[in-house]
Amino acid sequence: MTAKTAASRQGLAERILVVEDDLSLQRALKRTFEAGGFVADLRSEDEVALKNVCSATHSAVVVDLTLHTLSGRDFCRSIKAQTPSLPIVVLSASSDISEMVSLLDMGVDDYVTKPFSPRELLARVRVALRHSNRLHTVHSISFDGIFVDFERAEVTRDGGLVDLMAAELRTLKFLIQNEDRVITRAELLTEVFGYSTDTATRAVDNRIMTLRKKLERNRSCPTHFLTVHRVGYRFVR
Repeated sequence: MTAKTAASRQGLAERILVVEDDLSLQRALKRTFEAGGFVADLRSEDEVALKNVCSATHSAVVVDLTLHTLSGRDFCRSIKAQTPSLPIVVLSASSDISEMVSLLDMGVDDYVTKPFSPRELLARVRVALRHSNRLHTVHSISFDGIFVDFERAEVTRDGGLVDLMAAELRTLKFLIQNEDRVITRAELLTEVFGYSTDTATRAVDNRIMTLRKKLERNRSCPTHFLTVHRVGYRFVR
C-alpha cells in the first residue's frame, strides 16, 4: 500500500480520540483501533487540559478515568456539555457499580474495566457509534416477529396489532435508540418520563414488565428487554 493510498484511507476512516497517559497503553490502543479500521488521535492528560481538545472530525472518545491530576469524570462532563451526541467510552481499573451508574447517568456511553481484550473494546466502541448514528434516525424496526413503525405509532407481533400506551411506546423507542447500551433507571426516568433522578418510583420497572408481557415470547425469560443487575436495562434484538 502506498503512502498516498494509506492517507486516503485514513481520510475516510472514523477518528477516535484516545485520552491516556500510559505510553505503552497509548501505543496498544493505537494499534487496536488502526487494526479495526479507525484513526486514533492520542492525547495525554496535559493536552486534554487545554480547551477544544475534541474536533468535529472525532467520532468517539475513549478516556482513561484514572488520570493523575485531571479528573476523568470532569473531562467526560465537559465533553458531554460541549457535544452531547459524541460517544464516550470510559476505561477504568475499578468495577465499582456506583461509579459505573454515576457515569452512565452523566451520559457516558459505556464503561470498560481493565484488563480488557482489544476485541472487546473495539466491539464496545462500535456499539456506541451505531447508537450515536441512529439516535435520531430510527423510524421503524423489526425483530423476532415484531415490527415497530414509530411514524404511525404502530406495533405488530406476528402480524397482529399490539396495543401500546403512549408511555410504553416512548419507552420502547428510547430503548431501541440505545440498542445494546446499558441504560440506568435514572436515565430512563429523566429522558422518557421527565422525572428528576431522585424521584422514588417504580414507573420504569413497571413499564419494562409491561413491554415484556406484550412483546417477549416468554416474559419470565426475556431475550430482548434485559435486566442489568443493580444498574438498569439493556435492549438487544
